[in-house]
Amino acid sequence: MNKVLFVCLGNICRSPAGEAVLKSLTSGSDYLIDSAGTNGFHDGEKADHRMREAASRRGIDITSISRQIKAADLEEFDYILTMDNSNYANTVKLNPKYESKVHKFCQYLDSNFSDYNEVPDPYFGGDAGFELVLDLLENGCRNFLKQVK
Repeated sequence: MNKVLFVCLGNICRSPAGEAVLKSLTSGSDYLIDSAGTNGFHDGEKADHRMREAASRRGIDITSISRQIKAADLEEFDYILTMDNSNYANTVKLNPKYESKVHKFCQYLDSNFSDYNEVPDPYFGGDAGFELVLDLLENGCRNFLKQVK
């Protein structure tokens, strides 16, 4: 079983959406998929309602509850996919021994999205930001699955 953890800052927009997108593409078979944030500001909260609504329009259900990443996650998960450079650095700092498991999500994007080296945080933007994040996640998750198989 492949264990995949998505990581962003607060675990209320990008990483729970990544978790939900990958779950929708795998139907949960042979995968344990979770998400976490590098800070605990939103621990115990549902994903941002705007992200849940944008995902729902695509038939994707985001059900995760926010939590902060912990050092033990680096040992437990096979793939840790971070949304931006800051998330990458903060995740690796938790346990540098497992740096090889930590990947920048944008490395899985097609050339159509070559302008993106980070998944932008849509929290302070408008609806278009949430749609863009979902476009990136759907593309990257498909490519991730091709590489893992």
